[in-house]
Amino acid sequence: MGQSTVAKKVVTETPLRGMARRFVAGEDVDHLLKAIEDANAAGMNAIANYLGESVDSEAQARRAADVYVELMERIRAKGLRSNASLKFTQLGQDIGEAFLRDNLSRVLHTAEQCGVFLRFDMESSEYTQRTLDAFEDLWNDGWRNIGVVLQAYLHRSLGDVHHMNRLGAQVRLCKGAYAEPPEVAFQTRDEVDRSFVELTQLLLAEGTYPAIATHDERMIEATLDFAQREGIGADGFEFQMLYGVRRDLQQRLAKDGWRVSAYIPFGEAWYPYLMRRLAERPAYMLFMAGSIVQETPFGFLWPKGR
Repeated sequence: MGQSTVAKKVVTETPLRGMARRFVAGEDVDHLLKAIEDANAAGMNAIANYLGESVDSEAQARRAADVYVELMERIRAKGLRSNASLKFTQLGQDIGEAFLRDNLSRVLHTAEQCGVFLRFDMESSEYTQRTLDAFEDLWNDGWRNIGVVLQAYLHRSLGDVHHMNRLGAQVRLCKGAYAEPPEVAFQTRDEVDRSFVELTQLLLAEGTYPAIATHDERMIEATLDFAQREGIGADGFEFQMLYGVRRDLQQRLAKDGWRVSAYIPFGEAWYPYLMRRLAERPAYMLFMAGSIVQETPFGFLWPKGR
């Protein structure tokens, strides 16, 4: 689908391009900074994500590092409240571990100098162990302004949550977006939801400032119920949500005093990003459309969840 000339023309040269702009801030750092400013003005923090993954070119991987260095320096210069999120494969993991470590070094040092927290996104299950190994190597080297992402739909995530809690590492918990086989991941919504609630409670009770990444109001209510029951205040965790998705819900939580961060993707790779997500999970088109509908006066007609 992502390679289809017709599909690209439809998305890039029709009103659907405008819809894409709702979920991707733009193609350069200037667009990103404006979106971060808007999020901050609405009482939320931001998470900057330069789109790209599975890079096999050293030049492209170094370009990604350059962009992250630039965006963090400009975030500091403008006094914005934003962290950054990136993938190891974007910085050259598939090229080689030595190259990755060298390329990532300047990103890590810039983040430290600028006071920007770095989160390493999780990819498909093929990369889960490699991502956690790379993260733990950095942790063992003494880096502490870093965190990782775990996916509730993976069978292994319970053990991974326990391990990250023991390390003291910050975890973002999401449901998971890749199409995975039954031997690797839960397949039904009920199973994924049960896992998400269990892992959320474990992170809240034993973890280090977890990030609960969901737009599902049932999961949010379960999180708040547990936090209030256990006496966990708003400074003990945060919600993270995608840019442009359920903005009404993001703003409501922020106004109620809960910490909310908007995950803001940007970059030239917006088209393959969007097409890849739709190819992996066609239901995302309905999800995106639903997020718009739910912000309208008739949003109650749209089924909730995700």
